[in-house]
Amino acid sequence: MIRAMAVTVSNRAAAGVYADRSGPVLVELLENLGCDVHGPVVIPDGDPVAEVLRDAVAGGYDVVVTSGGTGLTPMDQTPEMTRQVIEREIPGIAEAIRQQSREVVPTAILSRGLAGVAGRTLIVNLPGSTGGVRDGMGVLGTVLHHAVDQIGGGDHVRSDEDDDGLPDMGGLL
Repeated sequence: MIRAMAVTVSNRAAAGVYADRSGPVLVELLENLGCDVHGPVVIPDGDPVAEVLRDAVAGGYDVVVTSGGTGLTPMDQTPEMTRQVIEREIPGIAEAIRQQSREVVPTAILSRGLAGVAGRTLIVNLPGSTGGVRDGMGVLGTVLHHAVDQIGGGDHVRSDEDDDGLPDMGGLL
């Protein structure tokens, strides 16, 4: 079972100004994918993001998904904090999430969310809206199990039909 942490990054929700709405959605979607989920952990943006990500990596979580802090305001620092923690970026995940959401909300391309690996933990930033979480998890959910397996050292699954001894070119040839 995948050990997951759901993190809501919101200065106002962390201060109790309003209730966290995206975190519970994120938890539900991760659980629907068969994850054992801790959270939602609600924190303000900035240094607390890097701290919770480092703690999650040290705690052996397979995946940490954040919601919020990916916009253009000066207070939105989640990608910068994430970049301090990850060792390898996975740009395709973040790009696919932006593209998927763009079909519904054109301003989704302004999200600066990242995806990457720290140790053996996959870290993915999603927008802070419930719709952004749903759209992002719709994309992440299609690759989550495979990504976690690969990060843990798993091998690519080969079909019997593709056992010709040649490298798999993904249908490119």
